[in-house]
Amino acid sequence: MRSEIGIDVAAPPELVFRLARDVERWPRLLPHYVAVTVEERRPDGSIVARMVARRSVVAALGLGLPVAWRSRTWSEPATRRLRFVHRGGATHGMDVTWRIEPAGDGCRVTIAHDFRPRLALWAPLLDRLFTRPIAGRTLATFRAIAEALADDGPPANPDPAADPAAGSGHSTDERP
Repeated sequence: MRSEIGIDVAAPPELVFRLARDVERWPRLLPHYVAVTVEERRPDGSIVARMVARRSVVAALGLGLPVAWRSRTWSEPATRRLRFVHRGGATHGMDVTWRIEPAGDGCRVTIAHDFRPRLALWAPLLDRLFTRPIAGRTLATFRAIAEALADDGPPANPDPAADPAAGSGHSTDERP
């Protein structure tokens, strides 16, 4: 099963890419991400990480179900793509591609999920109950951050991966 979710962002695509590519910072940027734990750093620049997010159940009360998966991830700066291949959990085998493309005065961010589990009926259920809600919240939060930064003018250091104080400084810039 293939599904896509997207959002328009009134900010430069390069800014959105720089914010989103450092998945190790996601728990500090995205309130629904509980943890991203790097398990392996590969010579090709990719990482294998355990990711934990909360799927909102009762948003007004801040209640959510924890959802966890392992993913091999890397970024492709030349095309502003982020790639994730799930290596464990209920979404094992899911191939995820983020596309960040210029559009109007900003950009369009699209997340494509390609998931072909052994039990085909599992994919639409998982997409509706977990994948889309988490991806939608992720996109909305990155839009809010990028648009706030774009409204304030360029930040002193718009590249969070280059700021050691802002996180690990590690960026997965090469496609394996």
